[in-house]
Amino acid sequence: MDGTKQRRRGDTRQRIQDVALELFAEQGYEKTSLREIAERLEVTKAALYYHFKTKEEIIVSLFEDLTKPIEDLIEWGRQQPHTLQTKQEIVRRYSQVLTDASPLFRFMQENQATVRDLSIGEMFKNRMLGMRDIVIDPDADLVDQVRCISALFTMHAGMFVMKDLEGDPEEKRKAILEVATDLITQAHKGA
Repeated sequence: MDGTKQRRRGDTRQRIQDVALELFAEQGYEKTSLREIAERLEVTKAALYYHFKTKEEIIVSLFEDLTKPIEDLIEWGRQQPHTLQTKQEIVRRYSQVLTDASPLFRFMQENQATVRDLSIGEMFKNRMLGMRDIVIDPDADLVDQVRCISALFTMHAGMFVMKDLEGDPEEKRKAILEVATDLITQAHKGA
């Protein structure tokens, strides 16, 4: 297959993912049908089936595509020394990953019960455990371990709690990152 046909097929897949995520955000995962996704895309249901047979396939593909950078970050982090600079870099990179995949994380936040029942729930849990393992020093006391985990959750919660507050989104992201970095730094000093 030539590059043009491959790119068009990739573009269609991306369009399906984008429209599906948009509809899931608007009306919820459970209330969105494949027919509605096809209609919004102005394609037949058969054309949609060519790429995805179910809504879950769409969500799994979105999750895999948008969270690949988390997998990459975990792999990178596992190869680094447990220094303060490494942990700060992990938090900085994770902040960017969350920003880049914010529509997916908003979907996951707003559809927690559904996510738990889908295969992505377990995949996401495993990725979070991987993130935990690269920011926590195994020998740290419990309070410092909690600080490290809290740094990750600060970034997650900050995405949702801060979105409704007035202000520049980048400034809010930087403020959340600063608090998360402070928690990591404080935990490292206690180690």
